Amino acid sequence: MRNKQSYRLSAADASVTIAGMHDNQIHHVMAVLEQECQQWETPSVTVISEQHRSAFHVLVSCIISLRTKDAVTAAASARLFKRAGSPQEMVCLEIPEIADLIYPAGFYRTKAEQIYEICKTLLAEYNGIVPDSIEELLRFKGVGRKTANLVMTLGHGQQGICVDIHVHRITNRWGYVAAKTPDQTEQVLRGKLPDEYWIKINDLLVCYGQNLCYPVSPACSRCRLTGCCDQVGVQRSR
Repeated sequence: MRNKQSYRLSAADASVTIAGMHDNQIHHVMAVLEQECQQWETPSVTVISEQHRSAFHVLVSCIISLRTKDAVTAAASARLFKRAGSPQEMVCLEIPEIADLIYPAGFYRTKAEQIYEICKTLLAEYNGIVPDSIEELLRFKGVGRKTANLVMTLGHGQQGICVDIHVHRITNRWGYVAAKTPDQTEQVLRGKLPDEYWIKINDLLVCYGQNLCYPVSPACSRCRLTGCCDQVGVQRSR
């Protein structure tokens, strides 16, 4: 059964509408994405989740991944987890040591402090266990809805929709969603995206967005989805 966990938008954010692409086309679209994305690398956080089967590893690797390339995230996470694979082990490290281990991830010093503080809170308030509630996860500094949803889906195996810049951009470009922010896009998708695609849509659109449906000048000539895409906001393509 779909997890109906949701949240309220402010009045200023309430102008969310559902647009263009016909709802029944999403099944065809997702089938094409699954075929196409087999040729590209799986996002690093998903690989880490498959290796460790741990919400803690997903949470920490998500923090490392923000504004950081996948290859850097994978290497930095591997170095860190080799030294500290649990909150108990992590708080035994000094923050500068964590920073050195995750370098050259973007904002590595800030992330090191966030990881350390999260681990302290996990031990003090959650018995070292990563909570399985979006609301609880959002209490941690450095954790936004994208990270919280990834922890819920990849770490805890629960329903959720992780909306990053790729999911937001591409679903709006299709015309399947018409929303101004990733949070609004998540709200719309929770209301219309079939349950079976909730978890997988992030991996598929991250791959597609990185390799073909670029932010600027997407490779529409090589895209098998042009027949169902409204190309919203696309001023030029290749």
